[in-house]
This record gives sequence, structure tokens and C-alpha cells, in this order.
Amino acid sequence: MKKILSILLIAFFMVGCSFKDMDNTPTKQVENYLNNYQTLDDTVLESLDNIVNGEELFNNDQKDSYREILKKHYQDLTYTIKDETVNGDKATVEVEIEVKDYTKNLKQAEIDRTQKESEFLDDTGMFDESKFIDYKLDMIKSAEEKVKYTLYFSLNKVDDEWKINPLTQTEQEKLLGIYEY
Repeated sequence: MKKILSILLIAFFMVGCSFKDMDNTPTKQVENYLNNYQTLDDTVLESLDNIVNGEELFNNDQKDSYREILKKHYQDLTYTIKDETVNGDKATVEVEIEVKDYTKNLKQAEIDRTQKESEFLDDTGMFDESKFIDYKLDMIKSAEEKVKYTLYFSLNKVDDEWKINPLTQTEQEKLLGIYEY
């Protein structure tokens, strides 16, 4: 009986180790990273709060609205891993993402700012930035079109663990659906 338990324990340990190794691949790290967006992981929510709080012209209601838009955006993100290339301690994972396309609506809002300027004036006839921000947020909410982008995640192996390198500004804009193509 002890022999059988010993064999089962060894087998369990070996399988456990292999599961850990299966998680330590460039592709798996990218999947985990993108899944964190979809599930609104604490790290993603912290980053989202930094983005929202960085909008200095937004009032509290606008920040709350923007936060909810981004949460839904992240949850709706879809992706497909296309390829993984490993060269020693460096790797690249090619991913196709699909996100809401906010770019067209934001461009239209800027056009409307000049063409419909009277809609954004306050009682004294001065431009009211807050009215325009509300309009832009409504334009973002109304976006229905989706767009696909290809991202190339670069990773380095550090202490036998694959780590994703920081995303470029362009990659971040693609994730947010605001990349101007």
C-alpha cells in the first residue's frame, strides 16, 4: 500500500511540476495578461483608475462614466494567438485582438466641435468644455463597429520565468480602441 501511495505521490508531484511549466510559456503569459483585462483583474482596475484619474478636465460623473465604458471595453475584448517565436531568452507572441473602434466616433466629435459649436456653449456664450466632454463620452458609448489589430508582445525570460515587456504607446492605443489608423 505504501508503495502505491509513494508512486501516486511521485506521479502527482511530476504532473504538478509539468502544469507549472505549462504556465511558463510566452503564449500562456500573454493569454494570462489578456484574460486579466477580460476579467477586470485588480492590476487592470488599478491601471484603469490611473487612466481615468489622469483625465484632469473630467468631472467626477464623467470619470465614473469613462471608467464604466473602459470596463465594458476590456470585458468585450477578444483575441486569438497567431504565433509564438522563441529565440533563447527572448520571445514574440503575435496576437490578433478585436476591440470596439472608438477612433471614428472621436474624430466625428472633433468635427462636431467646430460644426455644431453652439451646442457646446454655456449661458454666457462661452465654450463649455464639460458639455463637450459629455458629448464625446456619448459618442464613445454609441460606438458599435469593431476593429481588429495585430499586436506583437515581446517577452524576456528572467529567472526562468517569461515576462511581458511594457507595451508601446501604439499597442496601448490599440487595446483601448483609440489607435488612429
